[in-house]
Amino acid sequence: MASAKEISTASGIPVDVFYVGQPPASEVGTGFKPGAYPFTRGIYPTMYRERVWTMRQYSGFGSAEETNERFRYLLQQGQTGLSVAFDLPTQLGLDADNPRARGEVGKVGVPINTLDDMRILFNDIPLDKVSTSMTINSTASTLLAMYVAVAQERGVSPDLLRGTTQNDILKEYVARNTHIYPPRASMRLCADLIDFCAKHVPKWYPISISGYHIREAGANAVQELAFTFANAIEYVKTCLDREMDVDSFAPRLSFFFACGMDLFEEVAKFRAARRIWAKIMKEMFNAQAKESLVLRFHTQTSGESLTAKQPQNNIVRVALQALSAVLGGTQSLHTNSFDEALCLPTEEAVKIALRTQQILAHESGVVNAVDPLGGSYYVEYLTDEIEKRVTDEIKKIGGMGGALAVIESGYMQDEIRRSSYDAKLRQDNGVKTVVGVNKFADKETLHFTIHRVDPKAEARQLEKLGNYRTSRDKRSVDRALQELKCTAGTSENLMPSILNAVKARATNGEISCVLREVFGEYKPRISF
Repeated sequence: MASAKEISTASGIPVDVFYVGQPPASEVGTGFKPGAYPFTRGIYPTMYRERVWTMRQYSGFGSAEETNERFRYLLQQGQTGLSVAFDLPTQLGLDADNPRARGEVGKVGVPINTLDDMRILFNDIPLDKVSTSMTINSTASTLLAMYVAVAQERGVSPDLLRGTTQNDILKEYVARNTHIYPPRASMRLCADLIDFCAKHVPKWYPISISGYHIREAGANAVQELAFTFANAIEYVKTCLDREMDVDSFAPRLSFFFACGMDLFEEVAKFRAARRIWAKIMKEMFNAQAKESLVLRFHTQTSGESLTAKQPQNNIVRVALQALSAVLGGTQSLHTNSFDEALCLPTEEAVKIALRTQQILAHESGVVNAVDPLGGSYYVEYLTDEIEKRVTDEIKKIGGMGGALAVIESGYMQDEIRRSSYDAKLRQDNGVKTVVGVNKFADKETLHFTIHRVDPKAEARQLEKLGNYRTSRDKRSVDRALQELKCTAGTSENLMPSILNAVKARATNGEISCVLREVFGEYKPRISF
């Protein structure tokens, strides 16, 4: 009889034909339950029986007015949290009238240059009742300052605000590249925001340490966790170096992971992630509060897996990925729209994506039991194997000086490129099947509407920005920016000065320009 074909997961973990015997002693039979250390089976005792995950669709395009309209549409459709996509100029600290922003204003997100833009973005949305996630990093301090300022104008105290700023600058140098300042200056800004929120915006998650973009850049599931947790360790150490008590900020650290097509590996990845993080916080940082040991994470289905060919197939891909995220115990979920390989989502497509989550929550029965795959011989094997491989890689990075050192040396970037190249080879060689692309492909004609950003949106943003500049007290702006510049030259927390500058009506680009003068700009290492 011929031997069975050798199979491995998407991350290269060997898979036997079947598994027998008792599940690994590391979990089943040791008394571990959901809500108890090390949280492999979930961070809450009853998980979705009590409350389903937050349904949060990522949105932003064209203008603050259009994006506000989409937000209100999604809330009417049953979405339970907002997630803001900012355009590239906003992410890079460039106002719409900067020559480098030309042609990119409002294209892949909403342009937020001014306090007026932020007011419009959240018009008629109750900031004390809605949780808002912002995918913003280099300019996270400025955007949160605008959000706080708008809330205060409406009589909403900052201590009532709920949501998340991504503020994960390290992964920008590794995978996403919307960096502005050199890494060490950026780490200061990141830690300033964490410190400020711990004291003044206590319900806010000041950082979402992101494996998603690392995964989308080409990393496998093991690398996604290892590099994300190595970055997280760097953030914790930075905060501790500022003499912050670990239990004062650790409960408000959050994470953001991708969810790929290998269903069982993804479920195991999330289970392993909770266990790894709990052990890091307990054993490496001696955290005492239970809340400091808990891994809270948002999940987004894989944009990289979406195909422009036979795009309706993406509805099935997204449903399977969302299922694995739910089986893995996510706290928050974004489901991609089927047309995202072609355009920003249309209302029809985003509605299908949201309904996918609602069907999972209310029709599938997956919410009835906590960690329903716990005890599966296969899933327990994968959970243990992922934990071992991730832990080994974290130790390797630690031995090389930690995340900041290996980012500066280019190690993480090179490992991601290698993994991405290997995955592309497997697809090109037909080892990895992508239905409708390298197998079961056919000629097709698109039969649905493609969303297009209004070509006049950039001109309208420029007009609004010009009117904003001429209607303000320039002397007040100049004073606030000079105060910010002076503070940047010290070790003081920059958030109060940024908030003052925002209230004086300084723009996102002007604040970033001041910080560029003090910190300089990062030029990435070029390797051939």
